[in-house]
Amino acid sequence: MDEHIDSEAIGPNNVDVSTLEALMLHYQAADAAATERLLGALCPLLIRFFASMPDTRPVADDLAQDTLLRIHRARQTYRPGEPLLPWVYAIARHTRIDHFRRNRSRRAKEEPVDAADLQKFAAPPQESSNLREFDALLSNLPESQREVLTMLKVLGMTVEEVARATSSTPGAVKQKAHRAYETLRSVLERPSQGQSTAKERA
Repeated sequence: MDEHIDSEAIGPNNVDVSTLEALMLHYQAADAAATERLLGALCPLLIRFFASMPDTRPVADDLAQDTLLRIHRARQTYRPGEPLLPWVYAIARHTRIDHFRRNRSRRAKEEPVDAADLQKFAAPPQESSNLREFDALLSNLPESQREVLTMLKVLGMTVEEVARATSSTPGAVKQKAHRAYETLRSVLERPSQGQSTAKERA
């Protein structure tokens, strides 16, 4: 493990993917310092993912922590050389799906990882007028389009990364994004009619 890791390259607003992937390799090798740095960098991204969708915003912090626990359990399934963020967000998507399937029931018993240790990485999602306006726009979209648009425009993932994370194809991602843009354009042009027309497209 001799990769150089730039400590200035990670943060909630400045994430260097190669740095995260290097940290992941150290994490797999049980490097405690790398573990803390990686989870500290991923937590704000996960909170942003859940908080960017109105239906999971109220529990964004809890779902982010749940996802970190799942990442810990699944850490050895990450294959070096593969893109990290699609792997992370695929786990986040499953966390979100399971959240609804459990109907907000308590998390199942985790393996010996102290959830209190992960609490220190959590931070409440930042509120802003722009984010609230974005939420209002996203509420006009069906869930599949909302998820794709969040990954592309909020998280800055590429089409290929979103396809990996959603077990889809780049073509399907582009199609959903195109339909989402069309819907949002119509909402912005006819705001009074936007709420009643959007969710028919899947």
